[in-house]
Order: sequence, then C-alpha cells, then structure tokens
Amino acid sequence: MSWNRNRILLLLAPSSHPSSTPSPPPSPYQSPSFLTFPQLLPPSSTPAQMCFISGCNHPSFSHPRRTLLAHLMALHLLQLGSALLTVVAPNHHVTATVGQDIVLHCQLSPSKDAWSSDIRWFQHGSAGFVHHYRNGEDLEQMEEYKGRTELLRDGLSDGNLGLLITAVSSVDRGSYICAVEDSDGYADAVVELEVSDPFSQIVHPWKVALAVVIILLVGSSVLIIFFLHRKQVAQNRVLKGKNAALAEQAEKLERKDASLAEQAKRMERTDELLVKLPSILKRSDAKLDTLAGKLVEITEKFDIWNSQLKIHYRIMQLRAFQLKNLVAELEKTDTVLAEIRAVKIVERTEALGESSSSNPKNMAFPMG
Repeated sequence: MSWNRNRILLLLAPSSHPSSTPSPPPSPYQSPSFLTFPQLLPPSSTPAQMCFISGCNHPSFSHPRRTLLAHLMALHLLQLGSALLTVVAPNHHVTATVGQDIVLHCQLSPSKDAWSSDIRWFQHGSAGFVHHYRNGEDLEQMEEYKGRTELLRDGLSDGNLGLLITAVSSVDRGSYICAVEDSDGYADAVVELEVSDPFSQIVHPWKVALAVVIILLVGSSVLIIFFLHRKQVAQNRVLKGKNAALAEQAEKLERKDASLAEQAKRMERTDELLVKLPSILKRSDAKLDTLAGKLVEITEKFDIWNSQLKIHYRIMQLRAFQLKNLVAELEKTDTVLAEIRAVKIVERTEALGESSSSNPKNMAFPMG
C-alpha cells in the first residue's frame, strides 16, 4: 500500500516547464511549506511524499488552485496510509510494587505479524531506548535497563508488543511510549506505569527506641542543669547574706559550713549517679533490643498463624462447596426415586385394574 501511495504521489506531481535558464532541483527538506505540515508525515515518508506535500517550489504550483488540490490529495492519501497501522494501549495506569516484575502491554490494530517491524520502547523525558527491537534482534538500550527488559516474542505473530521489566524500582515510574514502524507506516501509544514502595512507610522498632533514649537523655540533662542552676542561685544569695553579716553571724557561718558539707556530699552522690547513668542506659538499650527481637518473633508467628487460618478457611469453603454439590445430587436422586416410585405405583394400579376385570369374584371378597 505504501508503494502504491508513493506511485500515486509521483504521478500527481506536475512535469517541469521549460525555462530559459536551468535551475538546480529544490530540496524538499528545506522548503518552508514543508515545515508547516510536519504532522502529516510519518517517519517513514519518502522524499517524493515530502516534495509533493510542500509543493517543491515548482513553478507549476504557483497557481493557488493547483497547490490547494495537491495538499488536499496528499492529506487524503496520508490519512489512508496512517489508518493501516495503529497501536492500542490500555486506558488505565499499570501499577506495580518495588521489586516486582511487570509487563507493559501494547497491541497492533488490526492484529498482524510484527516480527519484521521496528519496535522501540522509550521512557518519556529520557534520551535513550528502554528496549529496541528490529528484524528479530535486540539493539542498543539505556545502561540502567540492560538485563532487565525483554520483548515478549511469543506474541509478536499476533501483533502483541508486550515489554517485560524485571525488578521494578521507584525510578521506573512514568510514561512509556511504544513506537512501531514498518512498511505500512508509523504508530505509537503511551502506557503509564505507577510504582509504589510499601517498605518506605514502615517504622522500625530500633528507631522508636533510639528516639525514646534521646528524649530521656535530653530531658534528664535539662532537669540536671535546671537543678544545678537553682542551687547555684541559692548559694549565691546565701553567700551574699553571709558576707553582709560576717561579724554578727559567726555561729550561723559554722552551721552553714556544715550544711555546705552536706550539700557537697549530695553533689558527690549526684556525680556518681551521673557516672553510672551511661551503663544504666546501655542496659536499657539491651533490654529494648531484646524486646524488639521478641516483637519481631511474635509478628512472624502471627503471620504464620494468619496464613494457616487462611488455608483452613479455604479448605472450609471447598468442603462447603462439596457439601452443596452433594445436597444437590441427593435432591436430584430423591426426585428420580420419587418419579420411579410413582411409575411403579401407576403400573401396579393398572395391573390390579386388569386383574380385577378378569376375576370379578376375587375382587368382590379380597379378604375372605
């Protein structure tokens, strides 16, 4: 079909008129009018098609009617050619989790053999190919996708262009474009991939324990500093009062010295407690670690029990289904037995009727 389309375009192109001075043939790729119709040309368009659409700057195309007719004919032929090849993608987003293998599906419409086609998968906004296939061979691709992609060739004969991506990561989310080019033209479609990471929202027990320890350390430090500050202020006030009344309060100074000695002993005890505090905190950390391990074990046991309960639930569902089938079969058997009994009763009734007609005396006194 593309060969016939090119042939029609060449036949419709007007012949050159003689001129006094020969001019070099114009380039179809440099024509300004060609730049105004990029959406009409598929990537596999020939120079003859480009030349015809742009008018080729030929003198015979100077007439407005001829130029308009040429553009309309080219538009009609290219629309017919582009309708031969279409790529259909799912209209919903494809979802996957981190580490999962996912298949991005695309289908040629109408279905046709795609073994000899040029199939390119690339991600929107990237410079290279996610996967590139041509004539039965896999070509170059981006470094981060090497060894992680595979074109499902089992479905190529039916026009299935599915791409397998293994070990999906959060970087793989985005829009993927499936582009196909063959003798019928060019077509593409977009597939949206969403990747979720369920492990990013898990709160680890050691993080909670670390936060608790940090809060305890900060709180105890603030309390100690506040306590020491209050003591220092009180001591300064007492010393100022003592300095003002040294001569009159000699005995009070002795008592104060004793009280200061007691306070010094308390301070020593406080220092000893502060020295022992890191070891106490280490023991607390060890206990928290063991509790965290026990919680993990309990969680694993709970998961095992949950899976066993699910298995038992499925077995019970299967047994219920089997019981329903047995009840249905028993009901059918009962109906069949009832019908057989009814038939036998009718047959016996008929037989008794026949015997009564042949032997009326016996029927008159059956109990004699």
